[in-house]
This record gives sequence, structure tokens and C-alpha cells, in this order.
Amino acid sequence: MKVNLDDFRQTEDPECIFSTMIPLKRKKVSQPVSQQNDTCTFPHVSIFILERKMGTSRRAFLTRLGRSKGFLIRETYSSSITHVVSENNSGDEVQAWLDNQTERDASSSVHLLDIRWFTESMEAGHPITVQDRHILKVNPKPNGDPSAMQMKSYACQRRTPLKHHNSFLTEALEILSQNAEYNDNEGRSVAFRRAASVLKALPHRVKTIEDLRCLPCLGDHSQRVIKEILEDGSSREVESTRQSEQFQTMKALTGIFGVGVRTADRWFREGLRSPDDLIRTGQQLNRAQQAGLQYYDDLQKPVTKAEADVISDIVEKAVHAVLPGAEIQLMGGFRRGKEVGHDVDFLITHPEEGKEEGLMPKITNWLEEQGLLLYQKTTRNSYLEKMDGPARPPNNMDRFERCFSIFKLQKSAVRCKSNSTASVEDVSRGGENERPSEHHSEESGWRAVRVDLVVSPYSQFAFATLGWTGSKLFERELRRWAGQEKHMSLSSHALYDSKQNLYLRAKTEEEIFAYLGLEFIPPSERNA
Repeated sequence: MKVNLDDFRQTEDPECIFSTMIPLKRKKVSQPVSQQNDTCTFPHVSIFILERKMGTSRRAFLTRLGRSKGFLIRETYSSSITHVVSENNSGDEVQAWLDNQTERDASSSVHLLDIRWFTESMEAGHPITVQDRHILKVNPKPNGDPSAMQMKSYACQRRTPLKHHNSFLTEALEILSQNAEYNDNEGRSVAFRRAASVLKALPHRVKTIEDLRCLPCLGDHSQRVIKEILEDGSSREVESTRQSEQFQTMKALTGIFGVGVRTADRWFREGLRSPDDLIRTGQQLNRAQQAGLQYYDDLQKPVTKAEADVISDIVEKAVHAVLPGAEIQLMGGFRRGKEVGHDVDFLITHPEEGKEEGLMPKITNWLEEQGLLLYQKTTRNSYLEKMDGPARPPNNMDRFERCFSIFKLQKSAVRCKSNSTASVEDVSRGGENERPSEHHSEESGWRAVRVDLVVSPYSQFAFATLGWTGSKLFERELRRWAGQEKHMSLSSHALYDSKQNLYLRAKTEEEIFAYLGLEFIPPSERNA
């Protein structure tokens, strides 16, 4: 069939283009393809089209079509490739081809995709989110331990569910991690947490030390502890750490709202051992520490999902009262599917950029008028993209407008929530004339709950959502992957590409994962 090229240029329907213009498999012809895009609109997606079972002519046509729409199509495979597209190949065939590539980086994450992803992206005019139906399935190799062979070294490459098979091992490693943090040894603390994270991602229970063969991030120290627990049922090091005076004291003192490791360590060296010792010795405390000591017993209790839901209703009503149209998202462990947590985090934005400025004082004033705040400290947004983006330190302390607070939550409101009858009036009722005493009584009709409120500009909301979802190690590993593997700088505000010297904009978490060349992992599987 003869095709008129003028008709092709005027065609606006992509499906029509594909039904008439993609040639069938033909003999190879020595027809060179231009080596580089004239204009590249989507530099974060680097595509390699596999010629196997496709043919030179068809591959050349798809390459030209992709480049004409601003896609980055590479002629040769390299470690920078993020998406490998093939036609009429199984996942095992593509994986076998990929394993033979000398330029392959075993630590990199590459999407192995059916041609449908490419054609649908052409139709959409941009790289669409990779869905399960696009992914070529690769069967585990029969030799060796499949879980060990497929285990990635970065936590952000792995799916980590809330419930796993090795809590008897991970809890021990996390005690050692916490103790290392108390002793200001961040490197050792992170090493134990990475080891625990690998065990959480395993699809089976570890029974022998051989089950750990070929797994990443398991250092000699972690393996010794695991081996002892597997053989003896417990670790002497872990038990002695758990029962040590220093560990118990540091855990009690850092459990006070507003008290960090360095302050707790100083108090420990001064002979203080408990919150009661602070009262007895008349320690000088700041406002946050005073509130933390006053409501210590309440703040040590886990916050339930039911309580978080009641607080969500309160925050939503407060925000909408002062800024209609604003969006509120429950963050942290509860977004990852947890049933309990130590606090409740909320992220707030407005679709109209700039309307969120100065929002936090209005929210806190509304809450205070309702008698719902026992303590609050608000900070302004101090983030400036040009100054704080690329040069950020490798931690996740963002610069958003934020309020660290302690809510006064009526217990009756939580009970009413299950009957869908709770309201803000229910939450504050009974507490209007009730002044919190120096030692909050457990018999009172309310309890204190830690609540963090964060306001993000809409342009930064996707990054803020990713950063405030957690877990802490997952976020740390995302930033490490971005820096070490992609030469990018990731924060809760932005993603900066050092090679291209530009910020990469995103409206969704999926887009950020795509920029980083990672498979999208839903919040419920980020519990590293």
C-alpha cells in the first residue's frame, strides 16, 4: 500500500498513525538512524528499543517517531537506559539479552516493557506511568535462592510490607541500631537498620545462616547476632543492651517531647535517670520540653488509627474554615497502612499556588479558639529553591511552614467516631473549663496526642508527599540512590539534576520514581 506522507503529517489521531504507518517485519536494510534527538522533552526517560524479533526497519521507524515527539531514544544500550522496549519477546528472553550486555550496571533498575507502553506513550504525547500490564514478567532462575538473587541493595528498590516473617530478628537489630544512635554512632546505627530492612523484605522466614547467603547489607556484626539468635534463641549482646541502665535511661529521656539525643546524654552523665528526676532536680526546660514532661504518660502511648481519623476530621474542618479548597493528606506511618503510631502527621496545600502562604497561624488560631491545642510551635517556610536545592545536606529536614503541636483529644470523640457521630463540638466538649494540671491524670476524659501540621506549595506537593510518607530509612535510601546512582539531589522540596543543571518538576510520586529510574513502590510497601 502506498502511503502519502502529506496525509501522515496532517494526521492527528495516533491510533491512525500506528494502524497505517508501522511497517511489518522486513529484511534488514542498511538504513542509518540519526544518532541523537533534535529536541528532547523528557530527558528523565531514556529508552532503548530492542531490535530482536522486530527488525531494523520497524525499529528505525519507532525511533524516528519517538524522537519526533520529544522522547530520548538511544541507539545503543548503556547504564543510563531506564526503559527497554521490545515486541514479541518474553520477559525471560529480554532479561537474558540484558544479562549479556557488557555496559549493564547490575545495581541499576531498568523497566523491561512490552511495545504497548511505547505506543500508549506516543498516543498520550508523554511517557505514561508504567503499569503491571506493560511489564514483561521474568521468572526466577532455578539455581540458587531466588529471593537472594533478586534482592536489591537499596531499600528504595525493594517492596517492604508492614507485616513480615522475621520480626524476631529485626527487633534485635533495631535495638542495636537505637543504641548506636544513643551513642552518637550514626554509621553503625544505619548499618543495623539496613540489615533489618533486608530481612523485612524477605518473602520467607530465615531458618539458618545459609538463608542469608548473597543478601546485601548484612555486615559481619549483624550476621553474628542473627546466627546467635537462630542457634540459641537470643543474643547476649542484644539482651545486655536492652537491660543496660544507659539504654533504658536514654530511651526514657528521649521519649520526652522536645528532647534530643545530645540533651538526654548530658542529663544521663549528670546522673538523671527518668522524667521524674527532671522534676525533682528542677531542670531548666524549654516550652516544648515542659509540655513533653507534663503530658509524658499520654505521649508514650501509641496513637490508634481511630484516634488519627478523629484528628483528621478536626484538621480538615479547621483548614477548610480558614482556606476553602485546600487539600489535606494524612501522612507518615498511617499513610503506609499502620494501625498505630507515635504521632499524627498532616500535609496541607492548595491547588492555587501562593494561597497557602501564611496559612498555619490561621489554622492554629482556629484550633486554639476551639480549645484543642495544649502546645504549639509554628515555623515559617524558609525554603528558597536557588539557595537550598542542589546544595542541601543529605538529610530530610525540610523548610516548610510547620506546626509541632500537642492536641487535646476527647476520648468520647473516638468512641463516637465508630458510630459516625463525632464532631468538633464532641471533641472539645467537657474540656472548656478543665485546665490541664502539672501531672495529667489518666482518669481524665481526654488525652494528649502529638500532631505535626505541614504546609507545602502545590508545586512541591509531590516531593513533600514522598518525603513525609516515610519510612525514615526508605527516604534516606531514596536520597542516597539519587545522589550516588543518578547524580541528583532529592529533598522534600525538589529534585535537582546535577548533570543537566536543572530542576525536574513533578506532579505525582510516580513521576519522581520515573525520574530516578526506579519502579514505583506504593506507600504500603515502603516500610523499610
